[in-house]
Amino acid sequence: MKKGEVWRVRIPFAPGHAQSGERPAIVVQDDPFIQSLPTVLIVPFTSSMGAARFDGTVVVAPDGQNGLTVPSVALVFQARALDKRDCLRRQGILDSITMDQVLAILVKLLGK
Repeated sequence: MKKGEVWRVRIPFAPGHAQSGERPAIVVQDDPFIQSLPTVLIVPFTSSMGAARFDGTVVVAPDGQNGLTVPSVALVFQARALDKRDCLRRQGILDSITMDQVLAILVKLLGK
């Protein structure tokens, strides 16, 4: 598992508006921490293109490299820690331009 990879994950149900269920997600945690911690920071995807209306999102098209099968919205504003046992399988990797967009939004969300 490495930063920038797209993984199929299982996000436990939580009440409210947070994503749950099995879906693709981007690993956003730096590699040294991936190795040393039992959890990993992820950004979930949704295939509901209407979610692109929210601040803190990035639209990502399937490109043969990222493992997505439909246009998807990276919900950066829903970044969360996930137990590594809920990371099911690697699907692909984001291109560097898209990954930079995701990380830039994450930094803005943190007020940096």
